[in-house]
Amino acid sequence: MPRFSANLGFLFTEHSDIDRVAAAAAAGFRAVEMHWPYQVPAAEMRHALSTSKVTMLGLNTPVGNAAAGDFGLGALPGRESEFQKAFEQAVSYGHAIGATTVHCMSGLVTLDTASAAERTFVTNLKLAADKAAQADMTVLIEPINHRDKPGYFLHTVEQAAMIIDQVGRRNVKIMFDCYHAQIMQGNLTRRLKQYLDLIGHVQIAAVPSRAEPDEGEIDYREICRSLDRLGYAGWIGAEYKPRGRTEDGLGWLSAWTQDQSSPARGAIG
Repeated sequence: MPRFSANLGFLFTEHSDIDRVAAAAAAGFRAVEMHWPYQVPAAEMRHALSTSKVTMLGLNTPVGNAAAGDFGLGALPGRESEFQKAFEQAVSYGHAIGATTVHCMSGLVTLDTASAAERTFVTNLKLAADKAAQADMTVLIEPINHRDKPGYFLHTVEQAAMIIDQVGRRNVKIMFDCYHAQIMQGNLTRRLKQYLDLIGHVQIAAVPSRAEPDEGEIDYREICRSLDRLGYAGWIGAEYKPRGRTEDGLGWLSAWTQDQSSPARGAIG
């Protein structure tokens, strides 16, 4: 069974941003990820991670002007300089806290700007990947479903693979969120196998509820077994919206770790 990380954007939200690290550690997680931790000074976040002996895997680029409807800047023509500033902020903060990945959010586009958006995203990612390489970090791009985010530029796994091919940088990978991929496309085990070499991180949540992964239409135990068979060596991010208090909904994690075949793989992280 692969290792699981806690996404602190959704989990343990009954605690402050900084206290979520200790809460995740107390629940048994040895790695975390977070959407936008920038309101916490990097030195404080690094101290919290060190004290709890937890690794921060990654974070997202700032979305832009959220009040105006922005949800990422990477594929927005004419806003390249804003994206570069957002990416530099993410790399600087991420490097300071020991993170190894940055998720570059593509943003919302219209059909008539899709071609220009693709060119913009490819150009931005080339520059971002080169900057990330200097900090020994990986750039992630994540297809997001159009039910939750209509108009999001990057929305299929195949599209992400095509973008990566155009970018031509080894440190650009797919964030394979099973929740989004199931809603948009399905055939998760086939796509995981087909694109394994391009996958830098996997995330899970129930479909359609986006709650704990022990309900809904996806058999995540089988997904985990498939990833084991494929030799996936990365983490699986628990990026779901808890039905209630986070700690009360972690029974799935205890049950799944019992599926593991050897004591050496019995830890959560």
